[in-house]
Amino acid sequence: MSTGDLDEREEILQCTERLLGAISAGNWDLYETLVDPSLTCFEPEACGHLIDGLDFHHFYFLAKKEEGTSSQTTIVAPHIRVLGDVGIIAYTRLSQHADTSGKFTSRAMEETRVWHRKDGQWRQVHFHRSAPTR
Repeated sequence: MSTGDLDEREEILQCTERLLGAISAGNWDLYETLVDPSLTCFEPEACGHLIDGLDFHHFYFLAKKEEGTSSQTTIVAPHIRVLGDVGIIAYTRLSQHADTSGKFTSRAMEETRVWHRKDGQWRQVHFHRSAPTR
């Protein structure tokens, strides 16, 4: 069972859904409102390196705008823990993609995201994402 107030856990889930929606849509403006400028992460695209800041991520948003594909993301089995002004969510992310030729693919990734509440707003400060599996 997750700890923390149910409303706070729901806020973390909603923020995560909005974040993944911004990523899927390539909406950089929304993404920037949901993450701290000092965001850190470990993700497969970083080849084992800790990424600090937003420049690395901005490149992928620019590339996505030119892709012309559609995608959908589903959060599976979220586990949320709130510790004061910090919220942690761990889940499996299922991503469905359709390319311009109509070919469909699905991938699964395990993700953990850390949120920090400052001035009443949750902002993501760190995440760790596994390599996708099919």
